[in-house]
Amino acid sequence: MDRSLSVVRYSPEHKSVWDAFVRGSKNGTFLFYRDYMDYHADRFSDCSLLFMDDAGDLVAILPANVRDSQVASHGGLTFGGVISDHRMKMTLMMRVFESLRSHLASSGITRLLYKAIPHIYHRVPAEEDLYALYRLGATLVRRDLSSTIRLSQPLPFSKGRRYEIKVARKSGIEVRQSTDFAIFMAIEAAVLQTKYALTPVHTADEIASLAARFPEHIRLFGAYLDGAMIAGVITYENDVVVHAQYSSSSDAGKQLGALDLVFDFLIREYSPPRRYFDFGISTDQEGRYLNIGLIDNKQGFGARGIAYDFYALDLAAD
Repeated sequence: MDRSLSVVRYSPEHKSVWDAFVRGSKNGTFLFYRDYMDYHADRFSDCSLLFMDDAGDLVAILPANVRDSQVASHGGLTFGGVISDHRMKMTLMMRVFESLRSHLASSGITRLLYKAIPHIYHRVPAEEDLYALYRLGATLVRRDLSSTIRLSQPLPFSKGRRYEIKVARKSGIEVRQSTDFAIFMAIEAAVLQTKYALTPVHTADEIASLAARFPEHIRLFGAYLDGAMIAGVITYENDVVVHAQYSSSSDAGKQLGALDLVFDFLIREYSPPRRYFDFGISTDQEGRYLNIGLIDNKQGFGARGIAYDFYALDLAAD
């Protein structure tokens, strides 16, 4: 094995270098920009890492937080593995993971929870990290299931989805981009409370603030009837994937198929020529529970399964 890489813990002075590396990476998204990660810095103890070669060049980064003796990549993100660029090859990735393991173990960390970046977000193949995890004895500890459409090869909508879209069109519902985040989040909060006794991860102010910071990546599309929003979808986007971060409908919207019409617009008109439209996961209880009704709805638009995997690497023996 070649010499270990230098591992440097992130600090604010690295912000411009970090963000530039994410922009030029083969598997990074705007979720890894520091202005996104740091908006909830008060909730997580950040311990993100930068990996440098002998020449002092940055070869990889890892978004991460620490809690007690466990490091996760990252507790505030849906996923967040090693981010690399086109120079990353398998031997270099092994050096990254050997250096990571040694660094964490010497810091008193006993476990790494690794939330792999799903392959649909890769601009070019970037699964060297999965092989490195396997070689080091990591264990798959959680698998969530998302539903995704490959936009260049869409499958037909189901009869039920086509019917709802037809009803919505006949009702005169208009779909358009919107900045009414407070109205939409009130709809979302009411649905989550009624169905699951939950609250949204983001408040209306938080999501509006994030959208203002990242207007090219976070958008709201609403379904309007007589000037009132009755359904909507908040998208998280990059040049590869349009992801439905939040989607909800009022009772009136449900009766008229309003949300189906928004998804029809996003899938058929808005999202191409990007590669994928991703509905997000339909699992709970760390992947052990599958919400059949929810996934059936997504599959009705022609979406099919994509795994969001979590691995654990035990460092106690190191």
